[in-house]
Amino acid sequence: MIFPPKNSGSVPELAPDVRQLIIIGANGAGKSRFTARLLSSVTGRQRVFALSPLRALFGAYRPDAPEWSIDALYAEAVRRSPLTVGEVETIAPPTEAERLLSLLLQDEMVNLLAHKLSGRRDDLMPTKLDRVLDLWCEIFPENDILRHNGSLIFTSGSAGESRGQNRLSTGEKLVLYYFGAALYAPQNAVIPVDSPEMFLHPSTIRSVWDRVEALRPDCMFVYTTHDLDFAATRTSAATVWVRGCSVEADIFDYDLLPPDSQLSEEMYLAILGARRPVLFIEGDGSRSIDAKLYPLIFPEYTIKALGSCDRVIESTRVFNSLGAFHHLDSIGIVDRDRRSAQEVGYLRRKKIMVPEVAEIENMLMVEEVIRTVASVNGRDEHKAFNKVKNSVMNLFKADSKSQALQHTRHYVKRTIEHRIDGRFASISKLEEHMADLVHEINPRAIYEQFCRDFHSYIREDDYESVLRVYNQKSMLSQSNVGAVTGCGDHRAYIAAVLNILKSQTPAANRIRRALRALLR
Repeated sequence: MIFPPKNSGSVPELAPDVRQLIIIGANGAGKSRFTARLLSSVTGRQRVFALSPLRALFGAYRPDAPEWSIDALYAEAVRRSPLTVGEVETIAPPTEAERLLSLLLQDEMVNLLAHKLSGRRDDLMPTKLDRVLDLWCEIFPENDILRHNGSLIFTSGSAGESRGQNRLSTGEKLVLYYFGAALYAPQNAVIPVDSPEMFLHPSTIRSVWDRVEALRPDCMFVYTTHDLDFAATRTSAATVWVRGCSVEADIFDYDLLPPDSQLSEEMYLAILGARRPVLFIEGDGSRSIDAKLYPLIFPEYTIKALGSCDRVIESTRVFNSLGAFHHLDSIGIVDRDRRSAQEVGYLRRKKIMVPEVAEIENMLMVEEVIRTVASVNGRDEHKAFNKVKNSVMNLFKADSKSQALQHTRHYVKRTIEHRIDGRFASISKLEEHMADLVHEINPRAIYEQFCRDFHSYIREDDYESVLRVYNQKSMLSQSNVGAVTGCGDHRAYIAAVLNILKSQTPAANRIRRALRALLR
C-alpha cells in the first residue's frame, strides 16, 4: 500500500511486517476518504476484502459487488449449487450477514454430502461453521447452538429461551459476521473494517478482534475509527492520525505512528478523550513488558505508558485533580523496586498501586504463572515450579549481599533527601546537620539488618519474600524458566504468558487472578 501525500509533501512508508493499521481521527477529518485513497493503491496479488457493520446488518444484495466480497462469494455458491433454484437476486437474504450465514450453512451441507459420498467412516473435519460457532460461544459462553432444518437455533443457558438466528441481538449478529467473513477472505488479503467498534459492547471488543486477527494471521487489518477505546485494544498496530484533508488537492494532514506507540496527549484531546478509567504505567509502548502485560491484566482500563515512575506518580496526581472536568478516575502502577513499607503505603494512599514483587519481570516469576504456563505446555507444573524456585533461591543466595547493599543505598538516599529537605539559617547549620547524618542513619546497621532479613528468606525457603525484594532483570533467563515450562528460552516464555492472557481461557483467568492479587 502506498500512502497519499501529506501536506508537507512527504510520503511515509509502512513497515512490511505491520499486520494491523488503525486510521483514527475526529468526525469529519477525512478518515474514510483517507482509507479509500490508501486501499486504491493495493495492487498485484493482494486483494481487498472489506467488512462493514452497517452493510452487514442493512446492506441489500449488490449484483455489482467487488470480486472479493461476501455477495460475490454468495452469488458464485448459488450458481454452482444444485440445491438452489432461482436467480440470485430473487432468493438472496436481505442482509449481508444473513447471506454470509447462508454461505456457511451451504458449505456445511456440501461438506456433509461429500463426506457421505466418499464412503469414509472417520470423523468429519471441523468446517468453517464449526469454527465460527465455537468462537461465538467463547464470546457468549451462556449460549448453546443447535442445527435444525438448515438453520441455527440459539438457546440461552440462563433463561432457556430458544431463538432463531434473526432474533439475535445486533452485537451477536455482528460477531457471527466478523468470524465468518474472516474465514472467507482470500489469502494474504487486506481487510479494511469501517467502525469496528460499532454495535459491540465495550467488554467484548478486544476479545472479538483478537480472535478475528488470530483466525487470519496472513491478512492485514485496516481499521477506520474515531474510538480511542478500540484503538487502545490494538496494542501491536501502527496508527495513522488523520487531522484533515484537502479534497481538491488530494492532500491529507496526517501522522503515521510506529507499531506499539502510545497515542499522544494532543491526540487524546483532539479526538474524544478517554471513556474509561485511565491506568498510568511505567515503560514505553514499543519495548517494555509493562505496556504489553498490563492491558491484558486490566482490560477495563485505558492504559497509558509514561516511561518513568516519577511521570506515573505526577500524571496520576494531575489527572485526578481534574476529575471535575473529565469525570474519570485514574490510578497508577509503579515497580516496588527497593521502596520501604512507608514509601509503599504513601503511594497507595495516592492511588498508585505497588505490586508485591520488586519489578515487572518478577510478576512473570510468580508461582501461579509458572505453573499455568507449564500446564498449558503439558509439563508437570509442580516439578516445573520447584525447579524454577530452586534456581531463583540459589541466585538470590549468591546475590544476597549485593542486594542488601543496594537496598541500603536506596534507604540512605531517601532518608538524606528527607532530612535535608528543611530550612537552615546558614550554610554552617546545614553542614552541622549533614555531619551528624552518617551517625544518625548508621548505614552499617541498616545493611546488616537487610542481610539478616534476606538470610531468613533463604533459610525459610520464602520464595514470595524473595520476589518482593530481589531486583534482578536477568532472573528470567538465569532461572531457565523458559525451558523448564516447555517454551524454549525466556523470550518465548514471556510471549507464552501474553498469548495465554489473550486467549480468554481458564488458564488466562488463572494468571490474571494471580497477577491482580499482587497489585493493591
